[in-house]
Amino acid sequence: MLMFLVTAHEFGHFIAARRNGVEVEEFGICFPPRAIAWRKVGGKWRRLKKSEWSNPPGKGTIISLNLLPIGGFCQMKGESDADTEKGSFGAASFWGKTKILFAGVAMNWTVAFVLLTILAWIGMPHFLDGQFMIENDAKVIVDEPVKIGEVIKDSPAEKAGLRSGDSVIAMRAIDDGSESEEIVKTEDLLEFNKKHAGGYVYMNYERDGHEMLAEIKLNDSNADYLLGAGISGSVRYMSSWSAPIVGLGTMAQITGETFKGVGTLLYNLVSGVVQQINPNAEVRESGAKAIKSAGDSVSGPVGIIGVLFPAFAASGLNNLMFLVALISISLACMNVLPIPALDGGRWLLIAIYRLRKKKLTKAKEEKIVGRAFMVILILAAIVTVIDIIRLF
Repeated sequence: MLMFLVTAHEFGHFIAARRNGVEVEEFGICFPPRAIAWRKVGGKWRRLKKSEWSNPPGKGTIISLNLLPIGGFCQMKGESDADTEKGSFGAASFWGKTKILFAGVAMNWTVAFVLLTILAWIGMPHFLDGQFMIENDAKVIVDEPVKIGEVIKDSPAEKAGLRSGDSVIAMRAIDDGSESEEIVKTEDLLEFNKKHAGGYVYMNYERDGHEMLAEIKLNDSNADYLLGAGISGSVRYMSSWSAPIVGLGTMAQITGETFKGVGTLLYNLVSGVVQQINPNAEVRESGAKAIKSAGDSVSGPVGIIGVLFPAFAASGLNNLMFLVALISISLACMNVLPIPALDGGRWLLIAIYRLRKKKLTKAKEEKIVGRAFMVILILAAIVTVIDIIRLF
């Protein structure tokens, strides 16, 4: 899935480059060493012999299939902004470069939109609070009823006799004249508990095929928890005519949440590091928690493949498709960021030098991009180590 998403990203660069007069020397699926390669020879596609790889016959783009399944690449002619040879990236107009650099991002958002539209049609999993939907065109499908998970000792849930695995049916507040509220989604239970914090409530639940009733005294709203039990459940929302609108709205919502998460991560990381040099022990402890929070919110390919992917795959095709759309949006958002080694950063670098009316030399561009790439590699190594520790 990761290879597919990265290859789709590179394919966006490939299409935009060709449409803007930039020659693509090689479009590679996966990373070298090379396994198979094709090129047009005499107007027809031909598989190249291994002896021809160093000096391939024919003209145009080489399409290669490589051995390391960790992505893909689009190698353009003259990728430096300073290149002036016809057909090179450097010789393209500023608007052409803009389209080429952001085409990969657009492709990732397109893939996410298509997946989320299909999901809206066959049943969109519900993962976000206030997840986007068209209310009058949303049919609720319950895959897994709301269930009680781990029960905290001496909590209201334990005192009421609730056990892990009990299925919640409905709840009603005591002595306020309200009728029972059906509990379909975990949000229904959470909202009900918030509304009646500190009060007495009845819960209708099922255990071993028998419906039972529990009287519960919820904790006050300022307590660590209201019920004191984990809650799980799975619902999907199926749309018809509004499926493309829901796909687009959900994509925009996840994009906003992703940028918000990146902002929170950076704030926690920077503030945590700054607090570590404070002489006050409490401030340093707060800083350590902020740094830990930043680390906990990041995951790389090892974490995705080792933890997230199996969990989503085990819970069905719909959830797995949602994860792929989520990763595709994450790739788009990350590549928009103004980091020189990424698409958004390269564009910003070119734009700044253009505004300053100064030439961005190949040596200077390689130096800036190379240093940024080195920082990314170091961060990737740190994240990978954290993922391995989590996994084992």
